[in-house]
Amino acid sequence: MPQLSDMRKQLILLVDDEPDILDFIEYNLVKEGYDVRTAENGKDGVALAKKLTPDLILLDMMMPEMDGVEACTEIRKTTSLDRTIVAMLTARGEDYSQIAGFEAGADDYILKPVKPRVLISRIQALLRRKKSASYVGGDYDGTGLMIDPERYVVLLEGKELSLPKKEFELLSLLASQPGRVFGREKILATVWGTDVVVGDRTIDVHIRKLREKLGEHFFKTVKGVGYKFVG
Repeated sequence: MPQLSDMRKQLILLVDDEPDILDFIEYNLVKEGYDVRTAENGKDGVALAKKLTPDLILLDMMMPEMDGVEACTEIRKTTSLDRTIVAMLTARGEDYSQIAGFEAGADDYILKPVKPRVLISRIQALLRRKKSASYVGGDYDGTGLMIDPERYVVLLEGKELSLPKKEFELLSLLASQPGRVFGREKILATVWGTDVVVGDRTIDVHIRKLREKLGEHFFKTVKGVGYKFVG
C-alpha cells in the first residue's frame, strides 16, 4: 500500500456534474491523503486537466456541455496528459458504454453508486501500476519501430507517436517477446490487473486501435487464445 507521504504528492481531478457525488468522492479521497481538485462539467474538466496535469482523472460519463467520452477524447489529444490515467464514472454497466469509454482512451471504469473502499482500492491499483510500469522496450530491427518506456512514446519510422497509457502498455507487453502468444488472461492481468474488471472486448478494442496507428502487420490474432507481436 502506498505511504501517506507518497499519496499526498498524487493529484486527482474529479469531474462530475452532481455536487453531492463530487463532495462524497472528494471527501473519501482527501481522507486517504490525495490532493483532489474538482470540476462540474467536461469542458471545465478538460481545461483544468491541461492546467494541472493530474496523475489520475475520474470522469463522469454523462455530463452537460461536454460528456465524459468527448472530454476523454480531448484529454487524449493533449501530449502533456499522455501519462495521466483516466477512469470513467458511469451508472451504466453495458458493454457498449464501456467500449465507448475505452475507444476514447479511458484506462478503466468505475460503476456508480460508488463504494468508498472499492473506489480507493481501484485508484490505488491504477496509480501503483502507473508508478511501477516498466516493460521492456527496444529497437525492432527491420520494422522501423522503437519503444521508449521511459518517455512512454513510440517511434515508427522516425515519427513519434503518443499512445494512451493502456495502448502503450499492451504494445510493450506483446513486443517484449516477439512471436510469443499472450493469452487473454495474461494480458488482462498484466495490463489491467487482477483487481480490475473489464469487458470481454476491451483487449480487442485496444488491439484494433494499435493496428490502426502502427499497422496491421505487427499483430497477429491467434483464434481462441490471444495475440502476438510479429514485427
